[in-house]
Amino acid sequence: MMLCEPLKIMVLVSTGMHPLTGGPCRASLDAQAIELALQQAGALIEVIHAGNAGELEQSALRDYLGMGIGQITVLKLPEFSDPLSALAQYVNEAEPDLVLCGEQAEWGEASGLLPYLLADQLGWAIVPHIAGLVGVADGHIELLQALPRGQRRKLLVKQAVMVTINGAAPQARQSAFLKARDGTINVLESEYDSEHESELELAADSEQSQWQLQPAKQRPKRLKIITAKTAAERMKAATMVTPGQAGKVLQDSSPQQAAEAILALLREEGILK
Repeated sequence: MMLCEPLKIMVLVSTGMHPLTGGPCRASLDAQAIELALQQAGALIEVIHAGNAGELEQSALRDYLGMGIGQITVLKLPEFSDPLSALAQYVNEAEPDLVLCGEQAEWGEASGLLPYLLADQLGWAIVPHIAGLVGVADGHIELLQALPRGQRRKLLVKQAVMVTINGAAPQARQSAFLKARDGTINVLESEYDSEHESELELAADSEQSQWQLQPAKQRPKRLKIITAKTAAERMKAATMVTPGQAGKVLQDSSPQQAAEAILALLREEGILK
């Protein structure tokens, strides 16, 4: 099925977390959602971010602008605000045919429940784990769903529909510096714009305001449970060396070989990464 008519696509994006620096950047799955939208010829694309609009967040959003979308609309929300009500109101007024978003955020709650709650509030169907958009015709959209073990399944759904993007979707293109610099970030606070008279509906997230965040630590290895009954059996189980635990004796080896063996052992035990 070929794409035969303009499709109104809205993409919901969040700020991701860089795996090395921990700083804000574009989220991988959200970037793949934009990539999938950009591949639809003639589609009308609108990108929405609900949350903070500080300098760090805007620098991350410009990574999306560098993909060539031109403009991002930011629904500016106070800290510890639930974006669900504001997003539902905005999507309901914009009336898109298709809403795309990543399956899960990269920081914060990262529960993956937002698209489901949003679809429930809008009264829409939701289709998860989508890897491609085949086409649209007669008010229906044909989607390609990713299944386990590399399998794919075509689904025909009626507009409007909420879709979550799987990591099997096409990889996002690189962000171009000039497009990122010249793109527009439209921040909407109390009102959407001159065409919308209603204000954003804000709801406080009381649970998140009570959270205490701290860096994750690697959990210690779980000790093997010994089921021996007698003292002799317990001693034997504690001192017995299994074939997988056998050590390695180095004789007449060079310092280079000895150092490599030590490093290999440290990496195997998880002391070095």
